[in-house]
Amino acid sequence: MNDDTRIASYRDAALAMKEGRFPADLPRGGEDDVAELGHALVDMAQSLERKFQEMTQLAHVTQKINAGLILDDVLDYVYDAFRSVIPYDRIGFSLLEKDGRTVRARWARTTAPEPRIRKGYAARLQGSSLETILATGQPRILNDLEQYLAEHPTSDSTRLIVAEGVRSSLTCPLIALGKPIGFMFFSSMRPHTYATVHVDLFLQIAGQLSVIVEKGRLYQELVELNLLKNRFLGMAAHDLRSPLTTIRGFLSLFTNGYLGHLDDEQKEATHHMNRACETMLALINELLDVNTIEAGQLELHLEPMDLDLYLQEAIRNNHLQSANKNIALKLDVPAGLPNVSLDVKRMNQVLNNLISNAIKYSNPNTQITVGATAKREDVEVWVADQGQGIPEDELPKIFQEFGKTSVRPTAGESSTGLGLAIVKRMVEMHGGHVAVASTYGSGSRFSFTLPLNRQRVASGHA
Repeated sequence: MNDDTRIASYRDAALAMKEGRFPADLPRGGEDDVAELGHALVDMAQSLERKFQEMTQLAHVTQKINAGLILDDVLDYVYDAFRSVIPYDRIGFSLLEKDGRTVRARWARTTAPEPRIRKGYAARLQGSSLETILATGQPRILNDLEQYLAEHPTSDSTRLIVAEGVRSSLTCPLIALGKPIGFMFFSSMRPHTYATVHVDLFLQIAGQLSVIVEKGRLYQELVELNLLKNRFLGMAAHDLRSPLTTIRGFLSLFTNGYLGHLDDEQKEATHHMNRACETMLALINELLDVNTIEAGQLELHLEPMDLDLYLQEAIRNNHLQSANKNIALKLDVPAGLPNVSLDVKRMNQVLNNLISNAIKYSNPNTQITVGATAKREDVEVWVADQGQGIPEDELPKIFQEFGKTSVRPTAGESSTGLGLAIVKRMVEMHGGHVAVASTYGSGSRFSFTLPLNRQRVASGHA
């Protein structure tokens, strides 16, 4: 084969490598400079292919970590995916305990028939060779573990790993947000396996796995903080409700004349005090509802209900509030509306909240319509007003806890910012979903669905 033919083959090979294809066989005949070029291209193709495989597998690990998979699943994937790329017969994963003085085995896989260091095995960090690895942040390679054991006969972990058949190891520190959290051990049943390896990929794998460990730790802290918050809210709400009930009791004695005659000014003062107590009790009850839902302790007791009659009752219950602002409440339901299953107490919270909100944010001399429409698998219930509407950019937050908008009640009524969040949770516990449509300046339409043919008693988990 002449030089021009070989050079053309080498050019094609270079173009293929550029596209991610790595030819394994190239013409390398002869002992001239062109043949040397062929040998160099083959070596480069093999090196690039190995690097390409390494980066591809590392990208997959990153993807799995970002997808939120649990640590054990990612570790299993690492063990299976990298065996064709880097040498090992065993991978171990250990973490520092909270005191920072103990290293505990978290996970391991091995080709050995009987693993000697299992999950839960613990050793002191202080005075061990692992302490030096954390101090330097650099990996450690032991290419002859039998010799190392002879030099360190008191090392229990080395004795166990040698008994398992391991003869060489590469240990990487696990660092997350600049803080040491543990170790990753790559081990081989052959001595001197790691004498010539580049440790970069091992460190990259360990670094990626440090991320998921830290994500898991932070998530656990959030869970614990949320539980603490729920306990605090529950205790605070109960402790606040008791004295408020006492205050309301004494106010009732005053307003009913049991503690002497009140003049008009005093009556007005007690009226305002009573309204303030009612506002506080409403907030406390809503906090307790949120706390109960988040703790998964709220149960629904479903019963079949004539929705037409139920909505009529809801309008009657809110008539006085609407009449005080000269707002008309109208019912719009078709004939033959099917029955639905619902928890009366909890659904009262949903409807009363939506209707009272519509009244609260509507101007006098307008109309609010409560309606329902039967669909194939559910019934949609809706409350539409002719009020102020909600700015489009604020709609996403209205069902969030304390998600208040810039729109204010038209008569100075109070708002906790919890009502619609509770509506959403209650509806979802019934198997439905909430929605809102609003045009700023023209009113809003809040709706929710209730599934048909649901008769069982449900246990609620938000």
